[in-house]
Amino acid sequence: MNLKLRLTILSFLQFGVWGAYLTSMGNYLGSVGLGSKIGLFYAMQGIVSIFMPAIMGIIADRWIQAQKLLGISHFLAAAFLIWAGYYGMSAGADVEFSKLFLLYSLSVTFYMPTIALSNSVAYTVLVNNNFDTIKSFPPIRTMGTVGFICAMLFVNFAGIQNGDFSFNFSNEADFPSFQNSYSQFFVSGVLGIILFVYSFTLPNCPVNKIFSMFLGVSLQITNGYANPFITSFKVIPEFADTWGSNNANALISLSQVSETLCILLIPFFLKRYGIKKVMLMAMFAWVLRFGLFATGNPGGGVWMFILSMIVYGIAFDFFNVSGSLFVDKETDKSIRSSAQGVFMMMTNGFGATIGMLGAQEVVNHYVFSQTDPALQLAGWQTSWYIFAGYALVVTVLFAIIFKHKHNPDQLREIKH
Repeated sequence: MNLKLRLTILSFLQFGVWGAYLTSMGNYLGSVGLGSKIGLFYAMQGIVSIFMPAIMGIIADRWIQAQKLLGISHFLAAAFLIWAGYYGMSAGADVEFSKLFLLYSLSVTFYMPTIALSNSVAYTVLVNNNFDTIKSFPPIRTMGTVGFICAMLFVNFAGIQNGDFSFNFSNEADFPSFQNSYSQFFVSGVLGIILFVYSFTLPNCPVNKIFSMFLGVSLQITNGYANPFITSFKVIPEFADTWGSNNANALISLSQVSETLCILLIPFFLKRYGIKKVMLMAMFAWVLRFGLFATGNPGGGVWMFILSMIVYGIAFDFFNVSGSLFVDKETDKSIRSSAQGVFMMMTNGFGATIGMLGAQEVVNHYVFSQTDPALQLAGWQTSWYIFAGYALVVTVLFAIIFKHKHNPDQLREIKH
């Protein structure tokens, strides 16, 4: 099989595993009375990313081939997530926070480092076979976003009704969609098991012998709260029957469609404008992302939601993927896995953890402390404005502080 195609399948499965629950888990947590704990669940992804990617990167650089470590990690992550799904199924509405949180935490402990590991595997295989990573990696990574979208849409439209598996494309408000239940964990777990097996078929990756945090704060906020926010419009009579309020996951999937397209723009923008301007574009896109959530609705203002989804591609890709490529170009191949782990630690680790814990405090104060739906909606708008304000401050500070001399022909001159 073509080498790039094999890496494309890896990327598709890697992010399909995550897409099955990342944007819909908050909805499930809310349905079992754990809405006030949503921030903790998403912050746990950041907490484990503080140390696990770096640890796994060192292991991959020194002792275990990266593709094998990737497979082992996926197996463990899938096993714990399937266990979490089984517990949710058994407990029904009586889910205990401590039990579900423990199983979920163990799962993400092993899943989060696979993001950096899969990048490292792709970069290593491409370099070992004389491919230019700047040109070859973005199309491969694009299919990761396609996998994320496919998993999101499957979870949005699939469900078990009257004991039978079926799909809902007719906007039935009472359809038991996977996006509202523990079933999303089973979907992710099955994909993880498939990826575990597939990882061991990949080419060997030789074992070697020897400011991003602040933007990372924004990374998980909409993943954790966009779905509950959009779904909350269902209790407002004028929005109850709108397509958007009943299909939040499908609406949010437009973000990943945008991400798919924006990944392909990265080589051009990095070459032409350099890392600093690309990062500034990402930061300003986060300001728009949050601000449009604050002003939009799933009715007449749905265009603002759609525009927010479109700018997400720039917000996420121009930071995460460009940063990963930049790290790959700026580090020696002997520490490539470790460097990717450190980048993951600072963004999805420290940054995402601080961001989600802070966001949880904001949302709990302005939204979940209210019982009136109208006041909750006002609280959501206030929260999104706060997040947009934070992103704007980071953008201004980054523009002033970060110094980098851009060389269009060689991305190797960086000064702080």
